[in-house]
Amino acid sequence: MKAIVVTDEAAGTAGMTLAERPEPEATGNDVLVEVHASGFTPGELTWPGTWTDRLGRDRTPSIPGHEAAGVVTALGYGTRGLSVGQRVFGLADWTRDGTLAEYVAIEARNLAPLPGDVDFTVGASLPISGLTAWQGLFVHGRFEAGQSVLVHGAAGGVGSMVAQLAKEAGAYVIGTGRAADRQTALDFGSQEFVDLDNDTLEDVGEVDLVFDVIGADIARRSAGLVRTGGMLVTIAGPPEAQPAEGLAVDFVVEADRAQLSEVVQRVRDGRLRTNIGTVATLDDAVAALNPTERTRGKTIIRVRP
Repeated sequence: MKAIVVTDEAAGTAGMTLAERPEPEATGNDVLVEVHASGFTPGELTWPGTWTDRLGRDRTPSIPGHEAAGVVTALGYGTRGLSVGQRVFGLADWTRDGTLAEYVAIEARNLAPLPGDVDFTVGASLPISGLTAWQGLFVHGRFEAGQSVLVHGAAGGVGSMVAQLAKEAGAYVIGTGRAADRQTALDFGSQEFVDLDNDTLEDVGEVDLVFDVIGADIARRSAGLVRTGGMLVTIAGPPEAQPAEGLAVDFVVEADRAQLSEVVQRVRDGRLRTNIGTVATLDDAVAALNPTERTRGKTIIRVRP
């Protein structure tokens, strides 16, 4: 099968190549998915699981990509809950070959049914962004209706999901980003916007929940904005500062079938929109994932027409 592979951690996305790889097999509790569309997060090329397996052994050349939408073509021994021919989407394991390929083997529990009226391209854009937003708000952030939420990177893949989910659930949403991101952030649910290059973040005042995707100084300053009993939730690593009278938590997104189903239902009924930018074929994936200028929205690789 055709796949994008990486062999050199230091090279980053520039080290990607299109190659022929053996088609994977569905082992126990797996399904084999014929990939129609794949999502990719550039940061994954810095994650240990891209380069080594769970025992720390080198597994290059490895296939990156952890978001997939496609069709089940085979079931591994003992697999339940899904069937051959079913449309699915979900999150591939961090330490196994991923979704920038014509086929991927994924644990069945990491997938959810993809309704027939949701395009594969949309399905592939949902797992990481949608689950990260859902878990950060409702699992780790303990969000309650009526709270104020400060969303960093509100025009990005994760931030735009956070803003929409929070607003729908009854939040007052303040988004941040660069000046050029203002309208996108407002279009995706932010009710206020803070230009981090030109505005003063502290002018926001106290908020109930900060959702951070940036880390470093922005996370540290944001901790000071969390009101008593509030939360700072981050996906950028352990925060350098804790809210004085609140809590801080960093987390890594996990696959969850029920949450995937909640997210895709909101897409179906128009309550949630994905932020898709470039859509490219697998043959053009290396170029698409190495853009010469800043791109907006998530890049999706359409593996099959």
